[in-house]
Order: sequence, then C-alpha cells, then structure tokens
Amino acid sequence: MVTLRPLTDDDLELIELARRTVDANTDGPDGVYTMGAAVRGADGRMYAGINLYHFTGGPCAELVALGRARAEGARELTTIVAVGNEGRGVVGPCGRDRQVLVDYHPTIRVILPTDDGPASVLATDLLPAAYRWTP
Repeated sequence: MVTLRPLTDDDLELIELARRTVDANTDGPDGVYTMGAAVRGADGRMYAGINLYHFTGGPCAELVALGRARAEGARELTTIVAVGNEGRGVVGPCGRDRQVLVDYHPTIRVILPTDDGPASVLATDLLPAAYRWTP
C-alpha cells in the first residue's frame, strides 16, 4: 500500500527551486519538453538539474540533479521533485528514474502529483517488486 505524506515547508522549498530552475532555463513552448528537478541532501543542502531533451533520449532532470548532488559530495538524499516548464507543475518520475532511485536511494521521498495536490511517497512505493540492481 502506498502511503502519501503531506508536503512540508522543506518540500515546498524544493519544489520552488525546481520551478525556478526550469523557468530560468526552459526551451520554451516550441514543443521541447523541458523539466527541472531538485533534490535535498540529508544535511539540508539542495541541488538542482535540468533535462537535456534529445530525440535519442537525453538525461532526465531527476538524473541530472542526482548527478549534481553526487558530484558535490552528497551521498544521503531525502527528497526529490521534478517540475515541468510552462507552468505544468509537479510531474512524477519516469520508469527509468524510478529504477535509479530504488537502486541508489530506496528511502528517498518522491514528490508527485495526486488528485488532492502534490504529496510525497517512498521511491520503493513507486516501483513495487522491482528488480534490484546493486552497483
């Protein structure tokens, strides 16, 4: 059973960072699907990323944010969110992102849209009975 948790002030701050990132770096309404993402480390620091849209399947914003956090030394992450350009709001992660989150950060909370507004869930709730890859 998936347990939704209401958003905290920290979650709202993370959403805002992702929104600011995508708004400042969007490819605009010309059909390119731009996403911004933000992740919070256990120490409270936040890291943002943006996708690199490409017809071959460029990296998702969530993966870019995870890579940035890792490059800056963050190993324990608590929360992640993606926000779409052009005011699309919070967007749930794709299947590839869900698999990466489960493999690297199974206890991370993922903010996603629900019928009652954004809420967070554990990454493992988004990919039940997943294949587990261990690096």
